[in-house]
Amino acid sequence: MNKMVSERNRKLAEKVIRGLESRNMEGYYAETKEEALKIALALIPAGSGVGWGGSVSIADIGLNVNRPVGGRAARLMLETGRHPGALKDAVCSGDYTVYNRDACSTPEEKRSVELQCLGCDYFLSSTNAITEDGILVNIDGKGNRVAAITWGPEHVLMIVGMNKVVKDLDDAWARARNLAAPVNAQRFDIQTPCKKTGSCADCKSPDTICSQFLVTRYSKAPKRIKVILVNDNLGY
Repeated sequence: MNKMVSERNRKLAEKVIRGLESRNMEGYYAETKEEALKIALALIPAGSGVGWGGSVSIADIGLNVNRPVGGRAARLMLETGRHPGALKDAVCSGDYTVYNRDACSTPEEKRSVELQCLGCDYFLSSTNAITEDGILVNIDGKGNRVAAITWGPEHVLMIVGMNKVVKDLDDAWARARNLAAPVNAQRFDIQTPCKKTGSCADCKSPDTICSQFLVTRYSKAPKRIKVILVNDNLGY
């Protein structure tokens, strides 16, 4: 990352973190993906139940980690030769109860795990956009991810690249609908207008991934939502 861009990101992150704190949420800043991975694992106590929704960002951090990260996960990786390719890999290797939707083989099994995630200790996610004053904006197709952000898990831990920070709510919606949604439509290979044009058509397609819209402007439970801002481009 360019030095001047990194300095701008650091200063902007300070503003976003102040905004999050004013909204009863917590914010952290990581200079690198490796540092973000360490912060995330330090926040999750051993023995916690951990689950996640669909998120590219939580798969992105730690992609270039070349050494164990600590705790039982470190011991296991030393013994097995495995290194964490991502936060989810590190969690699966650690001393946690894992609700792993990615390992499910049937829709019924996946739904059962997603319901269990609503009662987990830590739900891992990202956000489609975050405003400079700390408001989170998310769009979801099925709704399990925004449901968990809203209520259920004891804590929500978000990994957010600085590419997702925008000026205000209007910009947040524009980013979520005209950038995140079209790219995710391509990722899932679904038949929506935005996949074909690259821009939101406000569609009602059966394949739409924009069924649920969520604005999180305040957390009733103090510090329930923890956001790690990363000096990198993560997710969409």
